[in-house]
Amino acid sequence: MKITANTKLLALFGHPVSHSLSPQMHNAAFRETGLDYCYLALHVKPEDLPDAVRAVRALGIRGVNITVPHKENVVPLLDAIDREAAFIGAVNTIVNEGGRLKGYNTDGRGFIQSLTEERIDWEGKHILICGAGGASRAVSYYLSEKARKLRIFDLDKVKLEKLVLDLKKIRDNVDTAQDAHNLQDVDILINATPLGLKETDPLPADPAKLAPGSVAGDLIYKQTPFLREAQKAGLKTFHGLGMLLWQGVFAQELWTGVRPPHETMRAALIQGMQEHK
Repeated sequence: MKITANTKLLALFGHPVSHSLSPQMHNAAFRETGLDYCYLALHVKPEDLPDAVRAVRALGIRGVNITVPHKENVVPLLDAIDREAAFIGAVNTIVNEGGRLKGYNTDGRGFIQSLTEERIDWEGKHILICGAGGASRAVSYYLSEKARKLRIFDLDKVKLEKLVLDLKKIRDNVDTAQDAHNLQDVDILINATPLGLKETDPLPADPAKLAPGSVAGDLIYKQTPFLREAQKAGLKTFHGLGMLLWQGVFAQELWTGVRPPHETMRAALIQGMQEHK
């Protein structure tokens, strides 16, 4: 990939970002397609976020990905957000159109595409999501469209009630779960909490309580203790690598107008994961 005076800049804003695989993923696609873009990961502290967003306009940065802890706080700093991002209350992708910044959230669409790729059917299923944070809001927005029943559990009852109330405005199949122990009638169990990032974390739920033929998924993009327990129980499992891949595919398409080579991006992600072990 050759950097020229005409190269368009893309960036990731987060705190921290040193672990991110997004630069490998996006730049691998640009090398293959020959598109004149360069993607960098930039460490932006929470107190510096307003200045960083102003820099997007001032420097003519074509687009930005937003990751933790900025996805919600960036919303009021933008000129517009699309309908999906407005419901979720969080933005993970910004497109700069001549100084006008519009926010999108491609996480939910990326998650659904990953399920489709894994041949996991969620239509008419009973789904339980552990976690009511930003990731949960993104995936529940889409899952609730076709699920028979969607229940959500979180220890933070304020956050949980807010999410469920928001979903009930557009869906009639969503409710809170009092705990994550009663799993007998659950078809798909999803961990949307950070539990599992560390090996010493407790399980968000016990997948062994699921009925045979059920599915257990984790939005963390690596094997976690939760997924290993699910595999021991003979369940079909998936982790968050597919979601990470496809949210990136959809983000890059928003910036460039071109659907990127997703298998090239997947290979870059897998290589990056192996290098970070």
